[in-house]
Amino acid sequence: MKKIFDVAPNAIEFLEQHHNRCGFSDKSKCDYLTNNVSKSFNAQIRHMKGLLLHELVDGLRELIMEKRFLRMKIARKMRDGILPSVMKELNAISNNFKVVKVLHTGAGNKNAFKALIAAEYSGVKVEVTKNFEMGVSNKTPEFLKMNPLGKVPVLETPDGPVFESNAIARYVARLKDDNPLLGSSRIEQAHVEQWVDFAATEVDPGVAWYLYPRLGYIPYAHTTEETAIASLKRSLGALNTHLASNTYLVGHSITLADIVLTCNLYHGIARILTKSFTSDFPHVERYFWTMVNQPNFKKVIGEVKQAESVPPVQKKAAPPKEPKAKDAKKEAPKEAPKPKVVEAPAEEEAPKPKPKNPLDSLPPSKMVLDDWKRLYSNTKTNFREVAIKGFWDMYDPEGYSLWFCDYKYNDENTVSFVTLNKVGGFLQRMDLARKYAFGKMLVIGSEPPFKLKGLWLFRGQEVPKFVMDEVYDMELYEWTKVDISDEAQKERVNAMIEDQEPFEGEALLDAKCFK
Repeated sequence: MKKIFDVAPNAIEFLEQHHNRCGFSDKSKCDYLTNNVSKSFNAQIRHMKGLLLHELVDGLRELIMEKRFLRMKIARKMRDGILPSVMKELNAISNNFKVVKVLHTGAGNKNAFKALIAAEYSGVKVEVTKNFEMGVSNKTPEFLKMNPLGKVPVLETPDGPVFESNAIARYVARLKDDNPLLGSSRIEQAHVEQWVDFAATEVDPGVAWYLYPRLGYIPYAHTTEETAIASLKRSLGALNTHLASNTYLVGHSITLADIVLTCNLYHGIARILTKSFTSDFPHVERYFWTMVNQPNFKKVIGEVKQAESVPPVQKKAAPPKEPKAKDAKKEAPKEAPKPKVVEAPAEEEAPKPKPKNPLDSLPPSKMVLDDWKRLYSNTKTNFREVAIKGFWDMYDPEGYSLWFCDYKYNDENTVSFVTLNKVGGFLQRMDLARKYAFGKMLVIGSEPPFKLKGLWLFRGQEVPKFVMDEVYDMELYEWTKVDISDEAQKERVNAMIEDQEPFEGEALLDAKCFK
């Protein structure tokens, strides 16, 4: 019943009119609707997309004529009033299927592939705009009305625009009733959403931060790349474990989760993740190539080949040189301007010497920082006996100080990659202190929110002022000076230098060294 009134809201009004006029009992009305209208309508509406309306009417009439005389009598009355109204509503819905959904995107956009592949599986017609030019088409007033940020893709529908690629793919999949792409039960639906989120928060950022800096889309930094690779390997490792016993992410057939994840892996495998990288994840390899060779995937994406090498870092193009005087067009000689009386320019001042860092004025220390950094880097075995013991033998408490740092806002660290990148950025900005500092940063926890804790060795007895002034991250941490006379604090220093796991009862997600 609900389906009838959802697609034909006027039907209930006609039903009440005919009920009052004909004097049917409530039982008769419900009996008729249950055994005739709902049976035939529900069956036909579910497959309405491929059915001509006149065939639906004929089918309904045939079902009605098979009933007993009383139901035939009722059916004639109902057909004269309700059926035309229902047909009108169904006709409007049928026409809606003919309205083409328009996807605004450029060629080769992996985020647009998600909706287009979902459309192939769902039997929905989606047309891609032609001659779409990034930087031009997405800056027009018409486009910005659909997405004020000017990002692609955007799906234009009769009911309004939809942006964000995963939302678009969900919308397309939901155009088909009981679409298996969305899961066949509540738990499967939840698992589909789970893996869609995994693809968006774990896989996509790792690929992007590894690939895009090398293509010159965003500034390249070696520490950021290392973080991206580590994060991506961790995500693919988890995915590989799941796929070791599963052909698909959810259930026993392709779902929207498979579509989204495959598309998020597409640029990575096609452009930067070589065989030597992916060979550590054989189940992910098998899964990806199975997906992209499905007919509906292949129709949208085409042939896919794996990257053979990692693209070199793209250097920014040098700014164009000013044209030389001899290349400029010669102008007609002008009358020489009358000389102005000007004061002789003052001679340029000699560049002032760079101010000396206050730390360079401290009394000499018996600890040579580079010797410690070298010992730390070169100790591969017996770390406690060699490196840790060597550190305390070298340590000069008068010339250096040790500090613990604890991040103030750990509740924000809900996404592993973002948290790791936060630490990488901090260490990159600490480069100005490399001559005067050594540091260890630990990312702690196997589940979010992750904790950030660190140990730092600084020249002098305080955290250097120039570091506090120049590195904004410093204010995000609580700084506590280590009391080396306290054996518990001293042991904590040892554990942090050594990357001891578990650390304070928790697993280490990652450990980074500044040296």
